[in-house]
Order: sequence, then C-alpha cells, then structure tokens
Amino acid sequence: MKKTKIENDQALFSPDFLKEENIRAVDAKTRAQQIAFSPLSFQAIRAMLELGLLQLIEDSGDEGITSETLAEKAGISLYGVNVLCEMALGMEVIKLSEDSTFETDERYILGKIGWMLLEDELTKANFWFTNDICYQGAWDLLDSIKNGKPEGLKVFGDKWTTIYEALSSLPERAKKSWFDFDHFYSDIAFPDALPIVFEKKPKHLVDIGGNTAKWAICCCKYDKNIHVTIMDLPGQTAVAEKNAAAAGFTERISTRAGNILGDSAVLPEGADAVWMSQFLDCFSLHQITKIAKKIATSVSENTWIYVLEPLWDKQHFAASSYSLQATSLYFTCMANGNSKMYRYEEIVKAIEEGGLSLKCAHHNLGSNNYTLLAFQKKD
Repeated sequence: MKKTKIENDQALFSPDFLKEENIRAVDAKTRAQQIAFSPLSFQAIRAMLELGLLQLIEDSGDEGITSETLAEKAGISLYGVNVLCEMALGMEVIKLSEDSTFETDERYILGKIGWMLLEDELTKANFWFTNDICYQGAWDLLDSIKNGKPEGLKVFGDKWTTIYEALSSLPERAKKSWFDFDHFYSDIAFPDALPIVFEKKPKHLVDIGGNTAKWAICCCKYDKNIHVTIMDLPGQTAVAEKNAAAAGFTERISTRAGNILGDSAVLPEGADAVWMSQFLDCFSLHQITKIAKKIATSVSENTWIYVLEPLWDKQHFAASSYSLQATSLYFTCMANGNSKMYRYEEIVKAIEEGGLSLKCAHHNLGSNNYTLLAFQKKD
C-alpha cells in the first residue's frame, strides 16, 4: 500500500492544556458558578438580544447608555433592564463606561464578549442553534446517555427517531437555525475543497448526505462537465431537487432517496468520486465502518472518496475545539443519540476498517479549520 500523504499537517492543536491545571482556586470557583447558573445566564443574553438591549448598548459607543434610556427605547420596565444588565456585567458581556459611577451616572458600554455575541458569525450560529434546537431537549441529556437515544427530540414531536427525518417538519425558526449552523461550518470550506476534488477531473460525483444541494450546485458552477447524484433521505432530496432546479442544474444534478444504512440503499454505478461533507459525524463509529464497507463494495480502485469534517483535535483555537465538543452533546440528546464530533485518528480508523485506505489528508481548510480526507478502495 502506498504511504499516506499528509498535507498541511502542522501541529494545530496542543492537548497540553488538557493535561495541566494552571487555574487558581478562586478562578476555578468563579468558573464553577458560571456553570451552575449557565441556563439562567444564557437566557439573560437571549432576552437582551431579542429585546435589542445589546444592540442599543453597542450603538451608544464609548459614551454609554443609562438603564433609564435603555428601558425607554426598548419599551420594557426599568426593573427588567436592571436585572438583565447586572447579569451581563457579571458575565463581562457589558462594562461600565470609564467615568460611570454607581451613585449618579451609571452608563453601560459593550464589552468584547458582547461584541462577539452581536457580530461574530461563529458565535451567532452556535447561539441560535443552541437556543432554537438544543436548549429544551438538553434537559433530557441524562436519559439520552442512559438509553442511547436522542430523548430530547420529543420537544419537536414523537414521530421521528433522528432529527434528520424531522428537518423538513421543524418550526421555521428552528429549521433556519439548524441550516444556518450546518451551512456556516461546512460551506466556508467549499472554496478550498473544490480545487482538490476537481484536480482528479471527475465526471460523476456521488454526494452522500447532500442535504440542500449546496455542494452539488458549487460543483456544477466550478466544472461544466460534472454530474452530481445526491443520496439522502426523501425529505432532503425533495429540497435538493427544488434548489437544483432554481439554480438551473436540473439536468446535471439528480437524486436518489433512501437511508444509506438501509440494506436496499445502493450507490449509483460509475462514480469517479464520492463526497461526504459533515455527514459521517451523524453516525456512530460502528455505523461509519458500515457505510465505508458499502462504499468500498460499490466503487472501483480508481474512485476517490472524500470526507470533509471539522475534527476537534485539528483546530487552531481552544474555542473552536470547545464548540465541537459541545456539538457532540447535540448529537447525543437531539440528533441520534450515538454520534459525535470526532478526532482525526478515530474517524480514519473507522473508515479504514470498512475497506478504504487514507491517501491524503488536507487540514486547515476554510476559516473553521476543516479537514478533507481522501480515500481509495484498499488493494
């Protein structure tokens, strides 16, 4: 077997902070209180965002704004403003202006954390996804761990065993937050991934878990000779067909509805490339191996299989790794009860156990540090 080529594999993530404890006891106690009150602090920020308070504070600039003015402009009571702003002060989301005094002229200005909540795209996608998809169902995380099922999903109804079956039926706000979250992460890496995939000049690409057809449409715009077949659940393929038609690619994007884990699900013949973007993290390691086996039996030795994933041990920043670790809990209590965001070695091992061999790994794609793994069928 050829030696695996690893591209851009510099040390992205240092696990040292996972081994060492440098925090002072007094700071540890503060962090512990933040965890203890986190549901209340989260909802306080949600209220400030929905009432427009954080925006009003940002708009006030360095001069700041008083509680009385906030209450008047937001149309809520002074009491409401005070309890929310005092919590936000404790969280360092907002600060007091330099010349503020508690006695006479208390004016609020936006802190760096508040700016992130208002302006940072990663934070906004994570925040509203947590609020609209995960928050209520997170109460059932314990039962989800015990039972191996997404027990929190029942907040949206009892018709489904996974959230993927429910996507087309979710309330509009929840649906928007889910897709904003999903697309924010994967779409940013698409421009970096396209040249890598099309360097091999594929003519037929099978997109497993193609969702709303965003990748398929990107492929058709990038290469006029490509045909893409999307494999996904019926609800998703219906949406993909509409989006493909709206983009003018009805003749070049086709669909095949079904569950990839089902015995009747078969890959289309003659695929030059198989693509899975942020798809395998929706499955357990055992299921990933099963999917890899199905792919291995359906493709030729010349087919390239691409897996695009955000791996939590291949991130530049602790905040990014933390976000991915937290996303694993969404899978536990809301999505399916048995998958998570994976580390590099564990997902590669699961795929190779299914009969595929890693040929190349491209790290650092997009601003969210995605990894693109390229496999071929084992000899």
